Amino acid sequence: MPGRRVFVIGVGMTKFEKPGGKDWDYPDMARIAATRALNDACIDYSAIQQVCVGYCYGDSTCGQRAVYQLGMTGVPVYNVNNNCATGSTALYMAKQFVEGGLSECCMALGFEKMEKGSLGAKYFDRTNPMDQHMELMMDLREFTSAPPTPQMFGNAAREHMEKFGTTKTHFAKIAYKNHKNSVNNPYSQFRDEYTLDQIASSRPIYEPLTKLQCCPTSDGGACAIVCSEEFVKRHGLEGQAVEIIGMAMATDLRTTFDDKSCIKLIGADMSKTASQAAYKQAGIAPRDVQVLELHDCFSSNELLTYEALGLCREGEAGKFIDRGDNDYGGQVVVNPSGGLISKGHPLGATGLAQCAEMCWQLRGEADKRQVRNAKVAMSHNLGLGGAVVVTIYKRPEAWQGKA
Repeated sequence: MPGRRVFVIGVGMTKFEKPGGKDWDYPDMARIAATRALNDACIDYSAIQQVCVGYCYGDSTCGQRAVYQLGMTGVPVYNVNNNCATGSTALYMAKQFVEGGLSECCMALGFEKMEKGSLGAKYFDRTNPMDQHMELMMDLREFTSAPPTPQMFGNAAREHMEKFGTTKTHFAKIAYKNHKNSVNNPYSQFRDEYTLDQIASSRPIYEPLTKLQCCPTSDGGACAIVCSEEFVKRHGLEGQAVEIIGMAMATDLRTTFDDKSCIKLIGADMSKTASQAAYKQAGIAPRDVQVLELHDCFSSNELLTYEALGLCREGEAGKFIDRGDNDYGGQVVVNPSGGLISKGHPLGATGLAQCAEMCWQLRGEADKRQVRNAKVAMSHNLGLGGAVVVTIYKRPEAWQGKA
């Protein structure tokens, strides 16, 4: 049942950094991102009624430690962990608080202080939440010495290549695009442009994925302030408010395991389910979206998600890429920020950094990254194990032009 309208009135983030590359800690990341979002929203922390804080690596109440430096107002603080979809999960919770009439203004904050190198398990004295996913992958494909996560996404790429004739060049083209876009993003961890050959010939990680087709681990934070329509009007924020017109979360379906597919194992059906629900809420079709931040943890996931989101038909993502329909001048501009591959991927912050980019695009504030005539934006944030959050944004036409 639809509830109240919900608007993003302020966003902020830090530059994403290589783990250990800067002398800071998660409270610093949180303070910078949250302060920027509050300043963007032109409000004080005292206006925030509930706070949802996302992070994956940290002790139980890092959220409280992070926001107490903004003000100790006694408001509820929720600590959120949903793997790589953590940031968008925090946003989803905050949005529901406003939508359901529980609060007028909420904060969604995400950060991560990570270790160098590939992600791995932290606890070995209990059941790993990915045990069923890994067991199925090892049943379907030979397990190697490569890091497990690239194997999962690489195996999905191989399946697509075998079924539909997709080539290694298609995956390399995605990384080429995202690295090129990041040159114009001052918040991006990497801002280097590469040739297609440099992408394809960089160090192999797991066929067909090379190093420049894999996202790095990162340190950083991001934040979004959401509120009700009444709050927007009371504070005169119509000129910058971006409405969340559709938002849905999905977790694994039985097909993740039952269909014995490496593509479905990494969340294709979750993405499809969440996007269809979000499109329905928003009253739009995939072709109505002009700009999209998509969870490109690996170039293979970006390609597979084109199909899951309905941007093209199943098996036709290669043609979609070859036509340039995923970039400036095409059907939809995907990852103008540089995406996870180049901007970076601090797990708890990623979904909220996507939100920030989409708001800047719709507000016409993305500088050299700006997508012309962007009216509808979408973000897609995925976590194995699993969760997907799809969010659709639009500026109310009646409010455009207001200061």
